[in-house]
Order: sequence, then structure tokens, then C-alpha cells
Amino acid sequence: MEETISLKEIFQVIRKRILLIIGLTVGAMLVSAFISYFMLTPTYQTSTQFIVNQDTNETNTVDINQIRTNVEIINTYNDIINSNRILSQVVDELGLSMSAGQLGSKVSVSSGENSQVVTLRVTDTDPERAVEIANTTVAVFQNTLPELLDVNNVSVLTPATISANPSPVNPKPTLNIAIAMVVGLMAGVGLAFLLEYFDNTIKNEQDIEDKLELPILGVISHVTDEESTQSRAVQTNTRRERGSVNGQTKKTV
Repeated sequence: MEETISLKEIFQVIRKRILLIIGLTVGAMLVSAFISYFMLTPTYQTSTQFIVNQDTNETNTVDINQIRTNVEIINTYNDIINSNRILSQVVDELGLSMSAGQLGSKVSVSSGENSQVVTLRVTDTDPERAVEIANTTVAVFQNTLPELLDVNNVSVLTPATISANPSPVNPKPTLNIAIAMVVGLMAGVGLAFLLEYFDNTIKNEQDIEDKLELPILGVISHVTDEESTQSRAVQTNTRRERGSVNGQTKKTV
């Protein structure tokens, strides 16, 4: 016979294990908050933009083919920026205590589709150092590009700057705590139903009827010690009263 569970039974299980569910949810949130605020190192991100310029002909009109060429060469520029030649010079100029490979993991380069604007982003634990790395990387790239490709068509559009109160991009405590709350809640509900599934103890007559699939003919109530003592006292008093009545009857006869 297939077992089905009703919404009422679901709510009963949740209500029965509500302390477990709340405990796991709050615990997960506290752990997430502790890790986010005290264990994870904040990281900051800054960005700078440069544009790959197109040349104009003698009539000061834009050459569409030249624009298309500039757009296509941007991918090459992105690879050059992430090369050891550029990053090593940045490390040397700033005196960074990291390798070119480690610096490369902090730098990302992207550009929009069919756009001549390239965005260079730097992520670092120090917001001021992130700005220095971003601006120095673009400057080194500009100075090295003529040696590599014999072109000089890169201009800085927006240099990287630091705000008065820089905000870290990671970690995000509010988001982490919200995720932990959802995970803790799901884990608590899941564990509650798992414990209920493996709980084979019989607690009431309905459990007997469900397990044996037989109707209940009668129920013996549970009697506490106090109730048992009171019952015996009542029975004793009743017998005494009956004995007293019987004695009086015999004397009368």
C-alpha cells in the first residue's frame, strides 16, 4: 500500500522539530557571519579604460576598414597585456613582492563586442595598490606596444582612481549570510524529515492503526503514579465506607 503524506502531517513534523530547524538555520548564519567578517580578507577592485584609436585619412574621414582592423587587433592587445613581458615590468616598477604570474591572476582585460574600448580591471587586498597596478600596467603597455607592433594607437580613456571610502567587492557578508540562512533552513527541514522517517517508535493509537492497518477497538489510558495513588486511596475509602455500612446493618438486624 502506498504511503502518502498530507500537508497537515508536514506541518506537524516541522512543528515537532522546529527547534532543530531554527538551531541549524541560526548556526549556519552565525558561522557565515564569523567567516565573512573575521576570516576572509577583503578584496578591492578598480578599473581603467583605454581606446584603440583609428587613423584618419587626409580628408579627415574615418576609414571603416581601419576601425574593423583595430577591433580585431584588440584580442592581440589583451594577450600582450597579460604576457610576462608587460607584467614583469609592472612588478619591477612598483617593487611588488609577487611574480608576474601572481600579478596576472589579479588582472583581467575585457572589451565590448565591436568596441574599440578596452577595460582593464585589477583586484587586490589594498585599494591603493590596485589603482597603481592598473595605471602602471596600461602605461607599460603603451610604452612597449611600439616596440612590438610598430604602432602607437592606444590612448587612456579613463584612468583608475581610488574613492574616498572604497568598498570591497569580496566578501559580501549580507549575501553570504542570506545564502547560509537558506542552506541552514533547507538542511534543518531535511534533517527533521529524515529523523521522522527513521523514528519507528509508536506514540499514539493512530500510529498503531497506520502500521498494522487494523481498526482500534479500545484504548488503555496512561496512568501516572500520582493518579494510581489517588485511585487506590479512593478504593480504600470506598471499601471502608461499605464495611461501615454493612456493620451498622448487622447491628440493626
